[in-house]
Amino acid sequence: MNKAELLGRWTREKSEELYGIKNWGAGYFAISNKGEVLVNPYKDNDSAAISLMDIITGVRERGLDMPVLLRFENLLDSQISYLNDSFNDAIRKLNYKGEYRGVYPIKVNQQQQVVEEVTKFGQRYHHGLEVGSKAELVAALSLMKDKEACLICNGYKDEEFIDLGLYAVKMGFKCFFVIEIPDELDIILERSRALGVKPNIGIRIKLSAKASGHWTESGGDRSIFGLNVSQLISMVDTLKEKNMLDSLKLLHYHLGSQIPNIRDIRSAVLEAARVYTELVKEGASMGYLDLGGGLAVDYDGSNTNYTNSRNYTVEEYCSDIVEAVMTVLDSGNVPHPIIVTESGRTTVAYYSVLLFNVLDVEKFEEYDVPDKVDENASEQIKNLYDVNRNLNLKNIQECYNDALYYRDEIRDMFKHGRISLRERSLSEKIFWNTISQIAREKKKLKHALPDLEDIESAIADIYYCNFSVFQSIPDSWAIDQLFPIMPVHRLLELPRRNAVIADITCDCDGKIDRFIDLHDVRTTLPLHEMKNGDNYYLGIFLVGAYQETLGDLHNLFGDTNVVSVRINADGNYDLVKEIHGDSVADVLSYVEFDPKDMLVRFRATAEEAIRDGLISASERREIMQAYDYGLRGYTYYER
Repeated sequence: MNKAELLGRWTREKSEELYGIKNWGAGYFAISNKGEVLVNPYKDNDSAAISLMDIITGVRERGLDMPVLLRFENLLDSQISYLNDSFNDAIRKLNYKGEYRGVYPIKVNQQQQVVEEVTKFGQRYHHGLEVGSKAELVAALSLMKDKEACLICNGYKDEEFIDLGLYAVKMGFKCFFVIEIPDELDIILERSRALGVKPNIGIRIKLSAKASGHWTESGGDRSIFGLNVSQLISMVDTLKEKNMLDSLKLLHYHLGSQIPNIRDIRSAVLEAARVYTELVKEGASMGYLDLGGGLAVDYDGSNTNYTNSRNYTVEEYCSDIVEAVMTVLDSGNVPHPIIVTESGRTTVAYYSVLLFNVLDVEKFEEYDVPDKVDENASEQIKNLYDVNRNLNLKNIQECYNDALYYRDEIRDMFKHGRISLRERSLSEKIFWNTISQIAREKKKLKHALPDLEDIESAIADIYYCNFSVFQSIPDSWAIDQLFPIMPVHRLLELPRRNAVIADITCDCDGKIDRFIDLHDVRTTLPLHEMKNGDNYYLGIFLVGAYQETLGDLHNLFGDTNVVSVRINADGNYDLVKEIHGDSVADVLSYVEFDPKDMLVRFRATAEEAIRDGLISASERREIMQAYDYGLRGYTYYER
């Protein structure tokens, strides 16, 4: 088929539908008339869109290799504005008497550049930070300038942690200690007396409400952190006894991350608002209701209550929360508090895109089957051949079962020396030809048979790609999180191959074989044929939340190159920051190797090889140079 014919069959619109980019892209990502993925933070200005292929060209011309993590600072700015504007619109429309204060949980992405930009872009909304450890508090205090923003301190707190927070209060910050376990109150009160600083106290409660999704155990009566109702009342009584009840200003709960169903969110808000109302009646100052995280990202674009999606918009989320709080508090004549949410995932998910190149492909080839088999062939091979020849839509399940049975019988015969390697080879060709036929026939069925649901993955190509699942998208491996994955160019061409993706770690789990789909989960990804000598680039999208923080040094593949991009309204872009990925020496030092000592040791080994007559002195120089280059090189595949 020539290019004109191909273009006639495949269009940009078909690629948009196939990869779902309009569904999960939130208006930030699109496909150009050239068949390349575009990114645009200005949803009302199409002329500002930038091709990812143009950015790849610019990155490579500057000497950076794939894989590269792109951070689009405008997208972070846009998401912070979107969340705050949506809450402020709901507050205005519903005549809510309080305000909204968002906070970003540092644990979602702790990279310095990310946290710094959150504080910069969030300052006009007084968007604050949430910390869960001493190290995160130290980081937050180095970056926060806005005294109107909230600084929420969750997690276990020792004296140093509490002292730092109290000093922050003394300096004018709205810093809250959220009590996770009962014993924390004593140390907070003790250190506040010692330093002469009155603390801002919050309490985390365990709601009876639970949410669906990956993190359902974050909520409910048996969640790990928080106080139950009895402990809450005991805490209130203690504060009353110590004349410190006016320090209790915030109620907090955390239902879980990535909550797909809006009903779960509303149910939790109603319960928390009732608790808040009762605390006000008990005499606590209050003023802040912290609803934690949970605002989901629609990774698959289905707009459903599926784990990787959500059945609500950000506007609906904000309106439902504001209305639910008002409903409860108005009935109790309680003043409207400042609503706080810890929405980290939706803030930074769109911000980052991982780009990488395909290194090689192992194609599934459908073997030709001979017109007949030798009359001296074993009965099992003859039976497998008959299955192949008699396959049709009516007997597809029976043929599938028979093909598996005879394939296994033949393999067992080979292990016991009853057939030759050549006969084994013939049987494999017949078997895989049969499976290919079944996969084609399956598409004609009105209702898919359960045994055949994943048959496409059995005959999929393997695209070997220059990245590490464990380093860059660990949630894909650990909890089956789905991320949008697609080619970033050649999108006016028909993708003829169905593939699974393998990374370059030597681990059978270093693969991706589950992909987003509007109605289900795909087991293969449609990709294009590799062209000799041409680079083929794929992108994994919505990876800004957790993936950088949770990355693992499996096989000592380190951090990738990172490039921060600012897209200008005139259609140009600036590469505002480059962070070179880990070198081999870097990752070795993380696991307690000393690169300088290693060089000395290897030099001694090379010198010994000279004494043994294995290499010459000039060869030693070349070998040591190669070893030194290896230490300083990128941990990923370099062309």
